[in-house]
Parts: sequence; C-alpha cells; structure tokens
Amino acid sequence: MKAAVRTMEEMPLSGFHYKMFAYSAGSAFLDGYIIGIIGVALSVMKTQFDMSLTIMGLLGTATLAGMFVGGIIGGYLTDLIGRKKMFLIDMFVMLVVSILQFFIKDPVQLIILRFILGIAVGADYPIAGALMAEFSPKKNRGALLGGINSLWYVGYASSFLIGYFMLSIGDTSWRWMLASSAVPVLFLLLARLNMPESPRWLASKGKEKEANAIIQRIFGEHVVMSVEPVTKAKTSFLDIFRNGNGKWTFFVSVFWSLQVIPTFGIGTYIPEILAEFGFADGAKEYLGSAIINIFYLAGLVPFLYLVEKWGRRPTLIWPFFVSSISLFILGAFSGSDMPFVFVLVLFIIYGIFNNAMGMHEWIYPNELFPTHIRGTAVGFATAVSRFASSVGTFLFPSILANYGLAVTLYICGALFFIGFVISLIMAPETKNMSLEEASSINKKSSNMGVDIHQGI
Repeated sequence: MKAAVRTMEEMPLSGFHYKMFAYSAGSAFLDGYIIGIIGVALSVMKTQFDMSLTIMGLLGTATLAGMFVGGIIGGYLTDLIGRKKMFLIDMFVMLVVSILQFFIKDPVQLIILRFILGIAVGADYPIAGALMAEFSPKKNRGALLGGINSLWYVGYASSFLIGYFMLSIGDTSWRWMLASSAVPVLFLLLARLNMPESPRWLASKGKEKEANAIIQRIFGEHVVMSVEPVTKAKTSFLDIFRNGNGKWTFFVSVFWSLQVIPTFGIGTYIPEILAEFGFADGAKEYLGSAIINIFYLAGLVPFLYLVEKWGRRPTLIWPFFVSSISLFILGAFSGSDMPFVFVLVLFIIYGIFNNAMGMHEWIYPNELFPTHIRGTAVGFATAVSRFASSVGTFLFPSILANYGLAVTLYICGALFFIGFVISLIMAPETKNMSLEEASSINKKSSNMGVDIHQGI
C-alpha cells in the first residue's frame, strides 16, 4: 500500500525547522547587535578622536543608511542568484568588515566600514525571511517568522552587556567591541554552509529535479513541494509594483514604517521620556527603561500563539489600536504628577502590543509575494522602513525639545492610529494558507471582500 503524498507545508514541526529558524533568526540577532554595539563603542572612541557632531551623527546612522541600500540590492539578488548563495556571500562580507573595524585609523574609515556592514545586514533580512517562509509548515509559519523578530531584542541587549564587560579592557576596548560582531558572524557562516537551498526558489528557476531531491532528502520520498503546478518565472524588480503586487508593496512598506518610526524614537530616548515624567532622580529612568525593554521581548510570546489561533489580521490591527491609545493616555497625563508604576504600566502595555505589530514585519512580506520576487519585496520594504526609522529617530529629540512631551507622544500615537486604519482597510488574512494561496490573494478580486475582512 502506497503512502499518502504530502506537501512540505503539511509536514509537522521538526528539528530541521528549528535549525532553519536558528539560521534565519541569526540575521535579526546580528542587526540588533551591530546597531547596539556602536553606541557603547562611541562612548570610549570619542575620548581618543577629535570628532565633530557631524562625524558622530554619521557614525551612528551609517549602518542604517547601508541597510537602505542593502535591502533593495540584497533582496533583488536573493531572488536572482539564490537564498543560500546570498546567505554565504553576505556572511563573508560581514565577517571581513567586522574584523577590519579593529584596525581603523580615523573615524571616516569607520563610517565607510559601518556603511558596508549596513549593506550586508540589510541584505540579510530578505534572505532570512524568504528562506524561513519557504521551508515552514503552513500551520506554524506565522509563529516561526514572527519569532525571528524577538532575536533582534536579544542581539541589541547582548551588545550592551558585552560592551559593558569589555570596558575593562581600557583605551582599546572600543576596537574589541566593534570587532566582536565577527564572533556570531563566523558561527553563522560555518552553520549556514550545511543548509540547503530553497526548493521553491530552485523550482521557480526551472530546476525542479534539484528541488525535489532536496525535499525528499529532508522530508522523505513521499513528500512533494506543492500539489499546484510550479511556474518558472523571471525575476524583475518592477514586478513588486505590477500584477496586483503594488497594493501589497504599499501596504507592507507603510504599516512597517508606521510601526518603526515611534518604536525607534521612543526606544532610543526612553530614559529622557521617563525623566520628562519626573522620574529623573536616582535611577528610576534607567530601571524603567530596562523593565520596558524586557517586556518588549516577553510580550511577543503569547502573540506567537495567537497569530496562528486568531490569525494575522487581528494580531496586527488591534495592537496598532492599543499602542495608539496607550500613548494618547500617556500624553494626556504627561503634565500631571503621576505615580511611577502607573506610567510604567502604560509603557509596558504599549511595549507588549507594539512588539506584536513588529512580528508582522517578517510575516506579511514573506507570505504576500510569490517566490520569484519574495526577496525583492522584503528587501524594498526593509529599505523603506529603515529610511523612515532613521528620519524619525533624527527628528524625535527636536520635536521633544521644541514642542514638549505631550505633543511628541500624541504624534507617535497618531502614527499608530493611522497604522490601525490602514491595517483595518488593507490587512488580509493568510492564516493556514499555503504560500501559493497567500501570494495569490491579490489576483482573487472576486473574493477580496471575504478574504480581507475575515478575522476582525
């Protein structure tokens, strides 16, 4: 009796899936670590170099600027030459540049290296997301993709912890801090040597025999990629704006940007914000910052379950709304003598629901686009969001200084509320869909009313 044929998306979670998660989540970890470590390194470096405010600003933003370029170029190349090949090239570039940071002679050299490093980090986003999506079981895809987001916070927190302990090295500690990213990069590079290429990408390039061989080696001989026919497709950057994909490119880029602008601004200046509430005496502003960031990570856990139980749509829409209301309330009470616990609880509520939004930055872009442009679309959205976050973070202290805390929080709350409205109108439901079904929603105009409004 022949065994029933199953698709790779119907296979249960296994050790292989967790291994692919580790490969992919490493990208988010490195992003958080590389962005975080420069802050600690600069505190030592600025005592040894005569740096203007412009140079300091360029050092802080060079990585984000590089990510803008890396997202666009890296995403396109990921679809053009393959997931695994780009993963390895990207890691090699990151390794070399991380080490070179140790030997810089002046800040300008470091700006150039940080920009190149940003390109590599930005390129890693579309590779990681596409690879994870294309191997995930459809019943667990949302949780696996959303879980990648949590590693950003782990990487960011780790950078400050490691930087703190490296301060004891002395005057050269900043060199060791910057070069320390080479350690996780080398680990990931060696681990990724053994990873397979995405069968979906291979099939989209007409290499079905090679794709099926990988699937059967991993899952068994009675497993196929899909019950639907695979169409060979040529990768074109402009396809993310054509054939119904433009709507999703707009949706993903806009909701992602609206989420990260307040998040990066508030996250960067949270000690100053708590001080504005009157908690500048002692260490309350730093204690509060630490507690809030812990909840950023812990708050994601229940939503990794709910994104599969309730669906993508409600776990994006309502977190936008709750985060918005939390900031409006904080703005309204910013001039009052409020208890520390009251303010902290509101920021924790904001942080938990805000992180629930953040996981969709990995889910929606990787589900809504077909394989031949998946990396390109994710890369483009990454670039747009990083540009938006850098502009928002740059303007945040000026708005806070010139217009006060209440207006600043109202603006952040308004951005989240706009995200709520856009998500309410546009967010589709892709829970339990195959990647073929999810990426075909934009072609099912006759059923669109049903598809996008279920799960409110």
